[in-house]
Parts: sequence; structure tokens; C-alpha cells
Amino acid sequence: MTDSLLIPTENDYLDAHAGASQQEQYKQLWHTELKTKRDSKGQLEFPWEFQVVQGFFKQSDSKTDDKVFNYATDHMGRLKPWKVIIDDLLQLNQEAPDNVEYKLLFLARHGNGYHNQIVETYGLDRWNKELHKLGKFGDIEYGPDPQLTPLGMAQAEENHRLWQQELQEGAPIPSKFYVSPLQRSCNTLQITWADLKPKSIVPQVDELIRETCGRNLCDKRSPKRVIQQRFPDFNTDGVVDEEDVLYHDDERETMINQSIRINKFLQKLFDLDYDAKNGKVDKKLAEEDTFIATYSHAGTIRCFINVLGHRNFTISTGGMIPVVIKGTRSS
Repeated sequence: MTDSLLIPTENDYLDAHAGASQQEQYKQLWHTELKTKRDSKGQLEFPWEFQVVQGFFKQSDSKTDDKVFNYATDHMGRLKPWKVIIDDLLQLNQEAPDNVEYKLLFLARHGNGYHNQIVETYGLDRWNKELHKLGKFGDIEYGPDPQLTPLGMAQAEENHRLWQQELQEGAPIPSKFYVSPLQRSCNTLQITWADLKPKSIVPQVDELIRETCGRNLCDKRSPKRVIQQRFPDFNTDGVVDEEDVLYHDDERETMINQSIRINKFLQKLFDLDYDAKNGKVDKKLAEEDTFIATYSHAGTIRCFINVLGHRNFTISTGGMIPVVIKGTRSS
């Protein structure tokens, strides 16, 4: 794969390393408020705390230069054969205390969309001043909810070939797929996994992992019925309202608020394997759901990285980062 389309750009790098002060504010908020916040029944709202497990992938190692690193030409960045990764995670889950669980998340970003093409053509300054609020410029339509460009489709096809190769080398097929309701993410997932995953594994559309909400028209989603028409094989229960009530023209969601939203997604994900009645992780479920794939956006992945305490890492358009996570539940 010498002619890879998954090489990070300068914009990708700047995007991945933006918002340092908000990252710091989120961390403070976590320690001073969120960690101990309780609901009306006295239950912790965020009982799970997360940390990145080193030694599995190059991306979590500070020595890896994220400005030039390309997972697609480097076996996804793995430091061990798949069989060892799978066995190690199985052992970690088997030997974990009752309140601890390990997962490997494949955090994928959608391929190039028409809004990305506009930014690349006219620059970020012009985007931020005027183009972000438009749906069409010249003959390019890019909002709301833009489609993938031919380049975006080709990036997803490159990921398809990569997964094909890695599956032959023993990679696991994720047991669950979660996807943003925006069609660029849904299409990226569809193209990447065409004929590779069993039809019985139904992707779940989840608004919690959509792109940063508001201000940019490209981040306004389509009505629920349209999503269902476009992607009849997807489960859309994670989209509550018919119309997009989360999008506002004049206000952009902060990185702090989006990080809280991503934390809620992770809480929900880890709670699926937790037996509340007996107060412990269900080992069988933990084993079945060790490998999870999400298909989302640059801003969303930046918040995943923030919540998990992973080092900031550049994700190319159409790119992906695998992260091994340890979740520890407080009672």
C-alpha cells in the first residue's frame, strides 16, 4: 500500500492538537464534579473511569510521530501478532477484578466529504468566516449532512483492503459497530465492511458519537426517516427525535460538553457487560464484546482521546486509531 490515501494533512494535525485549554478544563471538571456526580436515585452518573493500556499499539507510545504515522501501511500500528493481542486481552479480562473490564476500540473517522473538499480548496479562514454556514458554494453541495466525495469512497475502500488483509492475519471482527447518524460515517462503515462482517452484526446508529454539534451546517443530520431509508440494515434506535433538535445555527458545542457526551457513550458501552444485580462484570459478556468499532468524526475522536487520557494523535480523513482501554467501575 505505497500509494496510501490515508496520510494525515497539516489541517488534520492542527485539528488533533487543538483545544489544549478545554482538555485541561475537562480534566478538572472530571476530578472535581463528574467523577462523584450522582443522579436522583443516588447512583453515580459516571461510574466508569478509563485509562489507556500501553504495549499493544504504536499510536499510544509517545515516541511515535503522529504527524507522519500511517496505520494503513503499518499493520494498524500493532506491536504484536493478532493471536497474542486476542489472548492477552482474554487473559486480562479473565484475571480482572469484578469491577474491571478491558476493551479494544477501533475509532474510525469518515472518509473525505464535500465539506472537507471545501475546506481544502478555500482554506480554514474562509471556512470559519462564511463557508461553514452555507450548504452550497459554486457547484459543490456540502450541507446539511454531506456525502462522501470519490476520494472519501476510495479511502473507505483502502480500509476495506486493510481489514481484509488483517482478518487473514487473525484480526478479530468487532462484535459491535456504532456509527454517527451523519451519512458520511454510515457510508464509510458500509464500504469498509462490505462482505467482511456477518449480516447478523447490525450497526447501531448513535447520536452520542455524532460530530461536534452546531454552527457548521455540514454537521446537521438528516431526519430519522431519511437515515432509515438510506441505511435500512442499520439499527436507528439511538436516534431519538425525527428532526435534528441538537443542531443550532449560532452556537458550536464546546469540546468540554462533547467530551461529556463521549464519556456517556463509554459509560453505556461498559455498562452493557456489567451485572448490576451481582455488582460485577459479566466475564462471558466481557469476552464476547472485547472488540468494538465506532465510525465517527475528527472532533468526536479527539474527545474520545481526551476522555480516555490517550495522547493527542493525528487521524487522517478516513483514518482510524485502535485503543486498548481499561475500565474500572466505582460503586
